Amino acid sequence: MTLPEELSMSWFCRMWLVSWLCTCLLLGGCKPQETKLRIAVIPKGTTHSFWQAIHAGALKAAAERGNVEILWKGPAQEDKHQEQHDIVERFTSERVDAIVLAPCNRQSMVAPVEGAIKKGIPLVLIDSGLQLTKTITDSDKYLGYIATDNKEGGREAGKHMLKLLNEGVLKTKPKARVLMMRYQANSESTEQREAGFQEIMSKAKDVDFVVHPEEAGATVASAQTAADRMLRTPGADIDGLFVPNESATQGVLQAMRDLKPQPKLVFVGFDGNDVLIQALKKGEIQGLVLQDPFEMGYQGTIRAIDAAQGKMPAQLNQSTRLRVATAANLDDPIVRAMFAPDLGLLRK
Repeated sequence: MTLPEELSMSWFCRMWLVSWLCTCLLLGGCKPQETKLRIAVIPKGTTHSFWQAIHAGALKAAAERGNVEILWKGPAQEDKHQEQHDIVERFTSERVDAIVLAPCNRQSMVAPVEGAIKKGIPLVLIDSGLQLTKTITDSDKYLGYIATDNKEGGREAGKHMLKLLNEGVLKTKPKARVLMMRYQANSESTEQREAGFQEIMSKAKDVDFVVHPEEAGATVASAQTAADRMLRTPGADIDGLFVPNESATQGVLQAMRDLKPQPKLVFVGFDGNDVLIQALKKGEIQGLVLQDPFEMGYQGTIRAIDAAQGKMPAQLNQSTRLRVATAANLDDPIVRAMFAPDLGLLRK
C-alpha cells in the first residue's frame, strides 16, 4: 500500500469513528449493556405443585428486581440425590452469580454446597435444611435458611389430630390408635415435621402412637403402595393417620379410596394441591398443614440477588408462615393464598 493510500484509509477510519460517536450521542450515550445476574434455583423435585409455587415465587423476585435470569433446574423426583448433586456442581462450574437450593438430602448435599461456597458463589437454603459444617457456617457466602418452621408444623398437625379425636372417637373409647408414616430418611424438613407430630402424640395419655416401619418414599405411587399394604394388614385398626408431605398425603388418599368401604379415620396430611384440597372439601381428609412455598421461592431469590450485589442478610434464618387448612377455613384469604398462589409467571 502506498503512502497516499495509507493516509486515505486513516482518514476513512477517523470519519467512521466520528460518525459512530455522533450516533451514540444522539441515542443518549453508548453505555455497555448491563449483564444479567444468573441465579440458579434448584428444587428437590419439579413434579409437585409445591415446587411450581417455589418457581413462581423466584420468577416474581426476578421480575421485581429486573435484569435477573432464573436458571430453574432440579431432579424430577425428590429421591434423585445424585442428580441434584450434579446440578449444583454444574452451576458451580458455570460460575452462576448465586444459588438457591432445597436439598434432597441433608447429608449427601453437603459436599456440593461446600464446593459452591469455596468457589465464592453465594448460596441460600430453602424448604429443607442441611447438615451444616464449619466450612459452610464460617463462610460469608452462606446466606442462611428460609423455610417453614417444620417442627412447629408437625406440632400443629398433632394438635389438630388430638382435637378431632377428642371430638369423635375418644368419646366412645378410652384410647385412640394413631399411626404416622414417615417420608424418607435424611429429608430434613419432613424429619422435623415427624418429630413435631411425635412430640405432641407422646404427651397424649389417651393415644397409642405407632410409627409405621415402612416409609412412603418420594412419589405418590410409592406412598400409595406402602399405604395399601398398611391399610390391608389384618388387624390394622387405626383411628388417626398422619403423613408429612404432599406426595405421601396424595398416595395415602388414593390407597384409602381403593378400599371398599373407605376406612373411617382422622387423616391429617401436609401441603396442598388441587386433588388434596378437593378431598379436604369432601371430608376424605380432615386437615392439611399448609406452607408458603411461593414466599420461600420469592424470599430465597431476593436474598440471592442481594448477595450477588454485595448486600448480606441481616439474619440467617427466616421462617415463613404456616396454617392448618380445614374444610371450614378454605375461603380465608391467607389460607387460600397458600394453597392457590399466583402461578401466572410460569406461563409467560
